[in-house]
Amino acid sequence: MNDHPADSRSGHPAPDTSAPPACPRSAPGAVPDEAAPATPGSAPAPELFTWEFATDPYPAYAWLREHSPVHRTALPSGVEAWLVTRYGDARQALADVRLSKNPAHHAESPHAKGKTGIPGERKADLMTHLLNIDPPDHTRLRRLVSKAFTPRRVAEFAPRVQELTDRLIDGFVEKGEADLIHDFAFPLPIYAICDLLGVPPEDQDDFRDWAGMMIRHGGGPRGGVARSVKKMRGYLAELIHRKRENPGDDLISGLIRASDHGEHLTENEAAAMAFILLFAGFETTVNLIGNGTYALLRHPAQRARLEASLAAGESGLLATGVEELLRFDGPVELATWRYATEALTLGGQEIAAGDPVLVVLAAADRDPERFAAPDTLDLARSDNQHLGYGHGIHYCLGAPLARLEGQAALATLLRRLPGLRLAAEPADLRWRGGLIMRGLRTLPVEFAPGHRLAEGDTLSTL
Repeated sequence: MNDHPADSRSGHPAPDTSAPPACPRSAPGAVPDEAAPATPGSAPAPELFTWEFATDPYPAYAWLREHSPVHRTALPSGVEAWLVTRYGDARQALADVRLSKNPAHHAESPHAKGKTGIPGERKADLMTHLLNIDPPDHTRLRRLVSKAFTPRRVAEFAPRVQELTDRLIDGFVEKGEADLIHDFAFPLPIYAICDLLGVPPEDQDDFRDWAGMMIRHGGGPRGGVARSVKKMRGYLAELIHRKRENPGDDLISGLIRASDHGEHLTENEAAAMAFILLFAGFETTVNLIGNGTYALLRHPAQRARLEASLAAGESGLLATGVEELLRFDGPVELATWRYATEALTLGGQEIAAGDPVLVVLAAADRDPERFAAPDTLDLARSDNQHLGYGHGIHYCLGAPLARLEGQAALATLLRRLPGLRLAAEPADLRWRGGLIMRGLRTLPVEFAPGHRLAEGDTLSTL
C-alpha cells in the first residue's frame, strides 16, 4: 500500500452514480456537534450519530475531511474522542506506534474505560485479544493465530464456504423472497467461523443466538450483549477443556497446541482469541455481504457488468468488485479504539496523551485526494488501496477468509436468484446502531423462484 494520488482510469463504461436517499428521521440522543464551527461561507457543521447520519454518513464525513479532518467530538456514550477522516492521516494513525490498542492508556476513569470496548468483555475476562494489545504480546499472539489464515488454509476452506452458501440459499430459493440479512448474510459467516474454530454442529445454533444479540447493539434487551458475552465465555472455557482432552484439526485445537519460542497460550488468551475471531470475524462479513448486495441493487449498471462477467466464467471483475464494495460502503465504519501514549500531532491537530483516537475508515476511503470520483461505484477500479481492513500491524487477520466468503456469496446470489430486486423502499431500510460497524438491519428482496440443488450438488462460484 502507498499514499500516491489515484491514477486516472480509462477503458471502462461510465459507472452508475445513483445513490440512496437519506432518511429524514433523527435518533433519540443524537449528538449535536459543536466542536468545530463552520468557516465563513461554508455549510454548518453536521450533526453526528443521528438516524439520518447512520443512513448516509458520507456527506458529514466529506464536511469533516474539508473543514475539521482531525475532529474532537462527544460520542453517544459520553466519551470524547478524535475522529480522523482523511486518507493520509488515517494511514499514519493506523500504523503509528504511539497510538496504543491497550485501553489501559485511556486517560479517563475506569468507568469511562468500560465504555470503549465490547460490552461485557472485561467482566468475562476476555480482554487479552488482538484488538486490545500491543507488541510484543500482539506479535506473539498474531503469529500463532495467523497459521489458521494462510492462503493455503483459506483455499482449502473454499468448498465448505460454497457448500454453506448453497445450503442457505436452498432454504429460501423456492419462495421468491427473503430477508438477505437474516436468512443469508448473518448465518453464513457464523457457521463458517464455527467450523474453523471447531464448534460442534449441535452447538452452532447457540453461537448464532449469542452472535445475534451481540450485533443488535441498541436493538436488544438492556444488558443482552453482556449476557451473551458471558455465555459465550463459559462455553469457550468448556470447549477448550474438551479440545485439550480430544484435539482435532480445528483452530481452537491449534491454539491449544501452538507454541511460540517456548511460550504457550494461556487458557484466557485462547478463549479471548476464539471470542474475538468469532465477534470480529462474522460481523464484518455480514456487513460486507449485506452492504455489497444493497450497493449492487442500487447500481444496476454495475450489477449488470458483474453478471455478464460471471456468465462468461471470468473472475477478475468479481475480485476487483469486492474490493470496490469494501471501499464504497464497507462493513467497518470506524477502526477500533486507539489511545495516545504520548502527546502527538496528527493532521495538524495536537492530541494529548491518553486521548482516544478513532480512524474513520469510511471517510478515508471516500477521500478525493486519494481516490478518483470517490462517491462513484466502479467495480473495475484498479487503483484501490482502500483501508477497509485496516493498515499496519493490526491489519485484519481474517481478511482473506472474508474476501472468500464475500466473493462466494455475491456471485452465488446473482447466479441463483434471477431478477433479484429490493422489496422495500431504500428510505424505509434501517441501519444497525453501534459505533464501529456499518450494516443493515434487514435487506428484503424478491426474485424469480428457483429450485433447490440436488443432494450433494453444489454450484461453484466460478
